Amino acid sequence: MKTTALIMAGGRGERFWPKSRQNLPKQFLSLTNDSRTMIQLTVDRIKPLVAIQDVYVATNKKYKALVKEQLPGIPEENILCEPVGRNTAPCIGLGAACVQKKDGDALMMVLASDSLIKNDGLFVETLKNALAVAEKGQNLCTLGITPNYPETGYGYIKFDSQKKDGEAFKVERFVEKPDIEKAKEYLADGSYLWNSGMFIWKVSTILSCIKEFMPDLSAGLEKIQAAVGSANYDNVLESVFPTLPSESIDYGVMEKAKDIYTLPGDFGWDDVGSWLAVGRIRESDETNSTVEGNVVTVNCSDNVIIGGKKLIAAVGLKNMVVVDADDALLLCPKEACGDIKKVLAALREKGLEQYL
Repeated sequence: MKTTALIMAGGRGERFWPKSRQNLPKQFLSLTNDSRTMIQLTVDRIKPLVAIQDVYVATNKKYKALVKEQLPGIPEENILCEPVGRNTAPCIGLGAACVQKKDGDALMMVLASDSLIKNDGLFVETLKNALAVAEKGQNLCTLGITPNYPETGYGYIKFDSQKKDGEAFKVERFVEKPDIEKAKEYLADGSYLWNSGMFIWKVSTILSCIKEFMPDLSAGLEKIQAAVGSANYDNVLESVFPTLPSESIDYGVMEKAKDIYTLPGDFGWDDVGSWLAVGRIRESDETNSTVEGNVVTVNCSDNVIIGGKKLIAAVGLKNMVVVDADDALLLCPKEACGDIKKVLAALREKGLEQYL
């Protein structure tokens, strides 16, 4: 059975402002020590499993040119341009419908465009095992991440260690983001994994589940699928997609379906959710700081400082994020990185859209 991949690349990366902008969001930036962008890294690491012509990218229509520029090997018809953002269930449903129309039934890996994987070899082996489980029957597979600290920012997957299919464990339930005490309990328990949001299944399986649990979404997808490959496709997509229910695949399907399996992953996954991740994934100096660009520091420690053209001189800074983007400068205590989105809201309120 053919293996395909759907890369979800429609996000705006607002927590990486001021580098991530509306016209160049996080997934199209290079945030590691590698010159490749996040989406390029994502596609490169799955090349042992899927041919480039079988990779699909779901993105906002205004990013189509960026996808073509950064991933020139992907066929243009495989760039699925969402007219509006409608969460992950419609995104994944669109990808599955297009793959089915083109190839009939096929295996499909669903991956985010902006995650970091440190051990590509182990990641590929884990995906191979997941593909083998997904090919059997009507199994839905997800990759869980073995937790190494009590994280409160991720959802969790509770699995049954006594029920296995190959390398995969039967999922008991999905758990919302916990408070710190619950997170400590999950870590000590040993049967909870971080929910990575990576999925593996046959397109027939996920479309069948969408039809069962999200009939309104299924009806809309059928209309779009009927138009795939026709001259009327763009018009149908533009008219139907915005009417689809905005729902996550976790809530819409995964929390309701039965044959769900998870494979524990220990391949160095990071969701690269904010500037704090840069401190984790790039090299630190002797002061435990990540400092790049035109920067001079005196008596500073535990910072992330990303310079641009102008000199940044930092004196006595501790636990700060400083990012220069030429036309905008971010100064933020590390513990307040979650509030960077509020800056964008304030810019909109003040009519300063040129900085978004």
